[in-house]
Amino acid sequence: MTDDPFNRDHAPTPGEVETLAPGIRVVTAPNPGPMTFTGTRSFIVGQGEVALIDPGPNDPAHLTALQNATEGERVTAILITHAHIDHSAAAREAARIFDAPVMAHGDPVAARSPLMSDLAERFDLGGGEGIDATFTPDRTLRDGDTIDGPGWSLRAIHTPGHLADHLSFALGDTIFSGDVAMGWAPALISPPDGDLASWRNSIRTLLALKPTTLHPGHGAPVDSPALILDHLLSHRQSREAQVLDALSSGPTTIPAMVTRIYADVDPRLHPAAARNVVAHLIDLVERGEVTCLGQLGPDAQFSLIG
Repeated sequence: MTDDPFNRDHAPTPGEVETLAPGIRVVTAPNPGPMTFTGTRSFIVGQGEVALIDPGPNDPAHLTALQNATEGERVTAILITHAHIDHSAAAREAARIFDAPVMAHGDPVAARSPLMSDLAERFDLGGGEGIDATFTPDRTLRDGDTIDGPGWSLRAIHTPGHLADHLSFALGDTIFSGDVAMGWAPALISPPDGDLASWRNSIRTLLALKPTTLHPGHGAPVDSPALILDHLLSHRQSREAQVLDALSSGPTTIPAMVTRIYADVDPRLHPAAARNVVAHLIDLVERGEVTCLGQLGPDAQFSLIG
């Protein structure tokens, strides 16, 4: 595993417009926190007629900042990477303000993989953190769909894993990666809406595209995408090894594994860590390396097979 390449020194000023590259601006929302880092990043693509990616939380001050940032311009599309409230909650109000359609993959529940849909129907998996349950787009986007404007074209890339409906958007060799790949920390994967196997495939999809820059939904731009993407895969592999090691001395529970694996992590983040452990366990059960003793759920015990 490589040395930690994450950039945790990001310090934007909420509400201020940053120009990241010709035709790419960003405004950071005033919602910093343990899961949002310095705040949700709302991107403006183009000049004159522009696309807005992730209007963010439904915060009047942030919406005013976006209006100010696009003064004299026309917003022709509001694109949503995924239906978490820190990314999509402002979509409907932004659509009203800018008189522009909201475009996204759609319903995060309907987008679940067959495995996650089956597990959610049969067991208590928990999860659902931060999902914008009332979100609906005006236009549904699928993998490969394009949204065009004067001098720019954005291509939707279905990148599930953090959330089943997650889209990234490619602008040439620049990719707006939402929360599936960030430069400050690994993404939360919380089943049944998060799916570790799907997430791995999405990271490999991004790697294969060989982007020169990632603009994640939280944190600074990533100027060495291959380094970060490889590290994210290695990090998950390392976590998997820790889960298997925690099971090596006999059957155990999710809380016990979290206490052991995340001993050096702020206890306030242990609930999120537990969701990542659940994601690894489901993946390992599906691959036939681990078995669940009894009904799958928060209090279940797990054991190695063989």
